Amino acid sequence: MADVARSAGVSTMTVSNVINGRPRVGAATRERVLAAISELGYQVNLAARHLRAGRTGVVGLAVPELERPYFGQLAGRLADRFEAHGLRIVMERTGASREGELDAVAFSRLRMYDGLILSVVDIDPAELTQIRTDAPVVMIGERALPSRFDHVMMDNVDGARQATAHLLATGARRVAMLGGNPEWTANMPALRAEGYTLAHTEAGVPVDPELTVRCRFTLQEGYDAIRSLLDRGIAFDAVFALTDVVAMGALRALADAGLRVPDDVQVVGFDDIDEAPFLVPALSSVNPGHDEMADMITTSLVAQISGGPTGDPREVVVPAVLVPRGTTKPAG
Repeated sequence: MADVARSAGVSTMTVSNVINGRPRVGAATRERVLAAISELGYQVNLAARHLRAGRTGVVGLAVPELERPYFGQLAGRLADRFEAHGLRIVMERTGASREGELDAVAFSRLRMYDGLILSVVDIDPAELTQIRTDAPVVMIGERALPSRFDHVMMDNVDGARQATAHLLATGARRVAMLGGNPEWTANMPALRAEGYTLAHTEAGVPVDPELTVRCRFTLQEGYDAIRSLLDRGIAFDAVFALTDVVAMGALRALADAGLRVPDDVQVVGFDDIDEAPFLVPALSSVNPGHDEMADMITTSLVAQISGGPTGDPREVVVPAVLVPRGTTKPAG
């Protein structure tokens, strides 16, 4: 900055005013300073600026896994929004483990960021109340959490209910559920299984436990889940996959088995990832409110980072909406 000031024949304060867009610099002086900046190749040291302000310019996003398209696409939506506030996103993988999630909110880790977004899967909610930090934090995920932190979550129960109800309304009576087990509690699979069961109850259709196939949320396990049903001779005319990735694996298995979608078997996924409309046939899926969630997360964390009044911590449930496409039949 001193070099620029000498070259332009002005003070370092004038250079600072030009760099920061302050209005109290004449047009001719501003042009002279900008010309000197261009000639000398001067660049603002953002790291030093953030350190002086007690900021890093970085927001952490800690998620269970990086391989799942949902989390990558969530990161992209958040990056767009935070960049508008001069903040960058850095992703961490917790492995959906208690240790990984606790490490993400450790004091030493939080000092690396201006704020943290944590997807909670395995940590005991009681442990969150013991964390000693005033750092800006927003929780995402499906578990019941203490009211200490802002919490943004999707409506897993109603989204799953909509998906299953749509299949039943189009004539399906044996809907296989892939990726969950009704005995799991307080997490995403259990909540989506609850919605699956609720839709059956509302339609007066019994749930056959044999139609629930527990599997991890990968393409291969979605494929294997369908093969398991077929190999055991269990009849089904529809599939509700707890994620779109599982649904994609199921579609491949159905095609390999010579079953037509949606004529022989209908399929609905959950997450409405960007790839869903481009599959053949296009995948019917539950949109969990991507943009609304990203907006809520950004608004909450930016307000905390800026230090303004934020009020009491809030829990926000974003509505889910089923998006019917080519893998299901028209209702009615």
